Parts: sequence; C-alpha cells; structure tokens
Amino acid sequence: MNDSNMYIGLDIGTTSIKVIVAEKANNQMNVIGVGNERSAGVSRGVIVDIDKASNAIGRAIRQAEEKASVKISNVIVGIPADQIKIDKCSGMIELPDQSEEITNDDVVDVAESAIDTNLPPEREVIDLTPDEFMVDGFDGIQDPRGMVGNRLKMNGRMISGPKTIIHNIKKAVTNAGLSIEALVVDPQAEGKYILSESEQEFGTILIDLGGGQSTVAVIHDFELKYANVDLEGGQYITKDISSVLNTSASNAEKLKRGYGYADVDQASEDNEFPVDVVGQGQPVNVSEKLLAEIIEARIDQIFSRLKTDLDGIDALSLPGGIVLTGGVASMPGIAELAANTFGVNVRVYIPDQIGLRHPSLSLALSLVNYGGNLSQIERLVRSAFDHGEFTHSDNGNAREVEPESEPKVSGSIPFKQKRQNKTAKKKREKKPKSDKNLGERFSGIVHHFFE
Repeated sequence: MNDSNMYIGLDIGTTSIKVIVAEKANNQMNVIGVGNERSAGVSRGVIVDIDKASNAIGRAIRQAEEKASVKISNVIVGIPADQIKIDKCSGMIELPDQSEEITNDDVVDVAESAIDTNLPPEREVIDLTPDEFMVDGFDGIQDPRGMVGNRLKMNGRMISGPKTIIHNIKKAVTNAGLSIEALVVDPQAEGKYILSESEQEFGTILIDLGGGQSTVAVIHDFELKYANVDLEGGQYITKDISSVLNTSASNAEKLKRGYGYADVDQASEDNEFPVDVVGQGQPVNVSEKLLAEIIEARIDQIFSRLKTDLDGIDALSLPGGIVLTGGVASMPGIAELAANTFGVNVRVYIPDQIGLRHPSLSLALSLVNYGGNLSQIERLVRSAFDHGEFTHSDNGNAREVEPESEPKVSGSIPFKQKRQNKTAKKKREKKPKSDKNLGERFSGIVHHFFE
C-alpha cells in the first residue's frame, strides 16, 4: 500500500510501459524504483486490447515493486492527448448561510457545478484547473476557504477526452489490481516538469516523440493551450529501416538504436556496419549515411506535419522555441533536424537523475512530479471528479487541507444547490539479385519511399 508521500507514475506507451516510484521528502522527489517492460495491447498510444495491456502493466509494476521494495496499489496514469478538448469553464453555487465560512465542501460543489454545466455527455473530465474564484462578485481569489458570502463562482479550464479511450485505460489499470490515484493528460504533466518557469510563462512548444505517435503541445501563461497528436512515431522509423534494407524488425530496431542519426549531415559514408538481409547468405555492409537517409525521411515527414499545425496557430513565434522529449529524441542529430525544419531554437530534454538519463522516461517522471506538487486547492477541485483520491491517504483518513494564501467567462450560469453528491462523470516486390552494392541499390528507394 502506498505511503502518503509515495507517488507512482504509470506511462502506458505503444512500445513500452514505464513505471516510476518516487518518494517526496523535504519538498524533493526521490526516485526509488523503476519498471520498464515491453508494451502489449496498445496501438498508436491507445489501448486496443484491455487484457494484453493489463498483463503488460502488471509486469512493469512488479518490476518496479521489486526494485523499490514496496507494494504498489495506487498509480498516477498518463492519458494521451488524442482528441482531448481544452475549454474554459465556469460554475456557481449559492451559499446557504452567508455568516458561515466557505469550506472544502463548497469548493468541491462549485467545481462540480462547472463540470455539470460545461461537460458534454460523450466526454469525461481528465483535468479541471481553477483560474480564479469569485465571492459575491469579488474576483481574483485563489483560495476562497474561510471567506463568507452569498455566492461562490469558479472560472477555470477543463480538459476532457472521449469516454471510450479513458474507459479502456481505467479498465486495463484496474484489471492489473491497481487503483487510479489520478488521470493526467501527458503534455499537461510534462509541461510543468520539463519546462522552466520562464518557458511556461512566455510560451514554449513541447514535442514528445514516442514509439507509436508524436505529441505536440503549446504551453503559455503556465497553461496547456494546445495539444495535438501525429499518429506516427519511432515504430514507423523501424518499419522503414526493415522495409528498405530487407531486414527483420528486431534487426531494424537494433540498427536504429546503435547506428542511427536523425540528421544525414552528421552521418558518415565511410562508417559501415553489417546487416542481415533476407535472401543474402552473408551480412551486407550498410553505411551510416544510408541508414540516416531512411531515418531522416520519416522524421522529416512527422516534423513537416507538426509544423503545419503550429503555423496554423502562430505558435512558432513564441520565444521559448521547441523542447523535444520522448524516446526518439535520444537520436543524435534530432535537434539540428528540428531546428532546420521549424526555424526556431530547439533543445532536447534529458532527465538529470542518475540511471534515468533518457528522454523516454520523461513522462513517467513528469507524472509523479505532477501528483506530488499539486496545490491543496487543486487537489480539492480534482476531487470533484477524481472521487477524492488526491485528498485522502491510503488508510482512508483525509489529508489535512488548509487555506492557501484570468480569463472571464460571460453569460448566465445556472446555480447549483448544495449538495447533490453527483459523480461527474505495405509488402515489397521481390527484386532480382544484383551485383550492385547494397547502398547503390537502396539509395534510390529512400528518395521515393514516401511518395
């Protein structure tokens, strides 16, 4: 059972499932265990086979438990940005007695009012962040508890997703014997953890290059303003290598990881390595440059589509430039290729913890830090749809919550009366054998591969 200062992040990816176990002490997160297992039942970031995904989650959890010497029961789960919506929302309640101070329950009530008023029936709340509270028209209040008044209003931002995607994630996690402490949209967590305060304030583009898909997000004024998903990632690079070089997928993955460059200009024509080619009795030598041509072609396609998205919302004018993360971001030359494509400053984020210095672990680390650094008022608001997991300890006792020391939404807002306890709820043709060098035979293929 999780300690109240223990946070577990669960990243359910297309190619791997990662678990981070961290303990919060002296306002710092200390990682004490990691699980990393091959994924199953997940396609393009979405669970398509609940049983397979659940079994894979269980394997990753057991690995993390063994390394951390703890029993894991609650997890903070990342939600892909597929089809999410980010909307301004507003809720209001009448307070029955203006002589009584505003309580935790009142905050939960007004959050529930915002959900009930603004959430379409086919969608489910993933996150609700208060921008401000208003008491009897007085605005800009960050924590209304302890105040008195007749009416309490909350303006905020609600992130919602399709019920089907969220249901499959919940089912796979609970079938693995786990309780969900919170669901968090991936770029929401990564933006708060990976980006500096200045990057979050002035505006930065975050691109997570995963195995099954690539996610682009815009963080500005400390808020997730935009998120979109390109349904191609590292798996597609592996498939390209396999198809062009006539080698197995496992060999292609090893070549990508061991010899791959994202930027052709950084690869050498002279450096060669052996490749097991189907139909060849002996391994054939392939140059770094040829491999880089295959890799760059696919990544350039992904970047070009993302650039079109970002141009459409004028995001590339933001001063923070682009931060890359995710497993593909570990490839040499990726920052240079991105800078050439997008025309802005680019950096690659790599976690600084010893033993965790790989961008593929960024999301799992972001999830534990997101959970551990939520403010008390944010925890209360989340309990309106998270059923109180963030405001209760494992033994069922409520954690102590004390008061803490701007978009406007116009229009009439229905009042919500106290208290309803409503739950918001491609096959290649055979080619004749040739005496040509493998590089000569394949170089032409690369240039036309994506036409």
